[in-house]
Amino acid sequence: MDEQLRTIAEYGDVDALYTKLADDPYMLDRIDHIPIADTPLHVAVVEGRTHFGMEVANLKPSLACKLNHMGLSPLHLALQHKCIKMVRGLIRINSQLIRVKAKGMITPLHYLAQNEDPDLLAEFLSACPSSIEDTTVRCETAVHVAVKNGSIRCFKVLMGWLRRVDKEDVLNWKDEDGNTALHTAMVKLLIKNVNVNVKNFNDLTAMDIFHLQGSLHNTEIGKILHKAKAKKASDLTSNMTLGDYFSKELSLVDKRDKYFGNNTQKNSNDVRTVILVVAILIATATYQAGLSPPGGYWQDDYIPPSANNGTNSSSSLGQGQRAHRAGEMIMSPSYLFYFLTLNGLAFYLSVWTILVIIIGLPFSRPLFASTSLLLFAYYVSMEATFPTQGSVSLTVGKYLYVGLTLTSTLAAYLIPRIAFSQHQKLQRRVDTMRGNRVLVCPEN
Repeated sequence: MDEQLRTIAEYGDVDALYTKLADDPYMLDRIDHIPIADTPLHVAVVEGRTHFGMEVANLKPSLACKLNHMGLSPLHLALQHKCIKMVRGLIRINSQLIRVKAKGMITPLHYLAQNEDPDLLAEFLSACPSSIEDTTVRCETAVHVAVKNGSIRCFKVLMGWLRRVDKEDVLNWKDEDGNTALHTAMVKLLIKNVNVNVKNFNDLTAMDIFHLQGSLHNTEIGKILHKAKAKKASDLTSNMTLGDYFSKELSLVDKRDKYFGNNTQKNSNDVRTVILVVAILIATATYQAGLSPPGGYWQDDYIPPSANNGTNSSSSLGQGQRAHRAGEMIMSPSYLFYFLTLNGLAFYLSVWTILVIIIGLPFSRPLFASTSLLLFAYYVSMEATFPTQGSVSLTVGKYLYVGLTLTSTLAAYLIPRIAFSQHQKLQRRVDTMRGNRVLVCPEN
């Protein structure tokens, strides 16, 4: 860049810039071809000439990505000189400037994370969500940077944003030493979102690092780790390898995912929807049939007169009726057990299918809880309306059926829940073995 252009940039003379471009239209192109250059945009940023800088960025947008001899882009310089109007102007032109890596592979997002400007940091995340995935030359994310520099407000912004966009796995990314943000900070906010027993590349957990600090012990951090059930590496019981994991039979949740796929596959979503609709229809029909069995319910109590009380039983009003109480099923005992068993099995299998499909999906917990309550309501209804008066065989049949109903209720409720819980534990162990996504520093 010649001295005349530098002077024009220092004074922010837009008219002089266009006059010079009229004489030399390729002036900015020649500067752009230089790999490392102090451009008119850099100069304008340092001097606080916002309007001039925006004109240059509009004329030659690629200059906004250039690094000067100090390894800084115009956006980095604007942040350093607190030229906020220029910062916002540049990211309006191109939000990807937030991902430009300066010396040390530090992006503008990293810079904000360490310099306690939470509001502007939030604007950057909104403008360029993918910038959260950028790492420095030390493989540090913006979360690492905020924690190491004690930028608590920025750290809270990053945490809140990661939760909202469902990218909490970034918290488990490792730096060049294999440390997650937890190993670096061991603070309470992180405990709730990361695997506290993940090892770094030195096979040390957060608890190991805490104990290695010796006289630097912070009792509050120790309490937080103990409360989160953090362990030393030597206390971890799992020695499973990736080979062991791949050798295992597919779990119930794995089979569910295999046959129904994930949420991004349209055909799998269609299959999941069809099965869910059919299962709901069956559950609805069988539940209603259980509450309204063929023949209905007795409306009154009836106990046959005893044979030795002197009355003529043949003339009794209830001649030919079996003993019963109001609210019990009228259906003949010979058919009652078969009907309720088959109807109940259809009901429990359909509800079990529903629970298997929905568990682990967004908002599945309240649906799981309400469906489970429906199961137990069905059990209580069957227990209350099954005939109790009459022959010993009917009484035995009642207890057999009630026992089967209770067993089916617990099985339909517990099997999906236990299977998903075991699946989650296994996945956390696999994530630990894989290094939680970032095992080596990416070369850019």
